[in-house]
Amino acid sequence: MASILKSCMQFTLKSVNLIMAMVGIAMILYGFWMLRVWHRDMSGSSYEDLDYTAPWFIYTFLATGVTLCLLTCLGHIAADSANRFCLLCYMVIISVLLLIETGITADILLNEDWEKDIPDDPTGRFRDFKQFVETNIDIFKWIFLIIFLGQGLSVLLAMALRAFIPTNQCSNYDSDKEFTQARQPLINNHAQKPAYVIGEPPFANKNETWNARNRSNYFFSISLFTFC
Repeated sequence: MASILKSCMQFTLKSVNLIMAMVGIAMILYGFWMLRVWHRDMSGSSYEDLDYTAPWFIYTFLATGVTLCLLTCLGHIAADSANRFCLLCYMVIISVLLLIETGITADILLNEDWEKDIPDDPTGRFRDFKQFVETNIDIFKWIFLIIFLGQGLSVLLAMALRAFIPTNQCSNYDSDKEFTQARQPLINNHAQKPAYVIGEPPFANKNETWNARNRSNYFFSISLFTFC
């Protein structure tokens, strides 16, 4: 029963973990599209109009998408191998990501001048993305809620799966209880007797056989003479 429950939890963790993979792939594709549009706009501008400020919003978007994809790979490996250390690393990273997302959300909701805290975007993609989010605010609320709940559920599933793994489980060779009988004490270590006995060959030497026969005849003659 425990193995079945463990397998179900592993499958559920992998399935929930795919939410971050889909979000990360979408962010990477959208980031590459923004980068392509920015390069196209910059190629049509003159030398004096070029702004060499780094497009931080595009790079941040791409880095966030790559990070989510890497977290998905880590979560899949941790769920498949059921390793306590991998599950712990996965839980810690997801928890830190949840704290960062909660802090950003609280700053946007509570601070009316939150846009002043970020640098200017030379590409204008941040402004376009903000307008797109405000236009479809209801859809993005559901998307953010699904992402937040998926990450929280991933942490809970990783904690539950980690509880099913024994603490002393590290490798297949940790326990030597099966080989205790093969060990010998260091003190008074007497050599074991061999299973076979080394004896004389089945055919003894002819001289030895002749001498033994003469001795037996001699003792027989003496005993017979004495008796008579």
